[in-house]
Amino acid sequence: MTHLSRRVFLAAGGASGLLLAACGNGVGNQNGPMIDARVDSTLSFMQSRYPSSADLLAKSTGMLVMPLITEAGLGIGGAYGRGALRVAGQTVDYYSAATVSTGLQIGAQQYSHVLFFMTEDALADFRRSDGWVAGANVTYALRDNADNLAAETLTSRSPVIALVFAQAGLRVGATLEGTKYTRIIP
Repeated sequence: MTHLSRRVFLAAGGASGLLLAACGNGVGNQNGPMIDARVDSTLSFMQSRYPSSADLLAKSTGMLVMPLITEAGLGIGGAYGRGALRVAGQTVDYYSAATVSTGLQIGAQQYSHVLFFMTEDALADFRRSDGWVAGANVTYALRDNADNLAAETLTSRSPVIALVFAQAGLRVGATLEGTKYTRIIP
């Protein structure tokens, strides 16, 4: 059995970081107005492509909009992007999302996602945390063949619902499990 040294692990992680940087997710600065403009564009696209997302918007107490996440991997991978937390239609904070993964993987993709906080408690827990990690407590909004959100998603009692959309690239699927969200100052 082969043991990986810390140097090999760090070197592989650094290589993945360079690969992610090469993908250029377009959200490479910490400029608040630029992030807000991309959030507005993402929400407009989401609402035009998935009209039933209006129900999630109306029922949620807040939403974290990540306009562009870039994900890449070759054995060890990662994902990164920046976005804004909106409450009552107004930006209240900015966040980064980062994921590190290992396993059989190759390729790169970009996608958008929105986390809908369906309860005041879920939103408060998210805002109080130093670094919130998406896990089993997130329900995914699934699309049916007509690009509408599945009815069970709209009636879900889950405190957090995620909608992942606008995927492009050479990887299949996107999950937010293990993604760490950290407040940033633009």
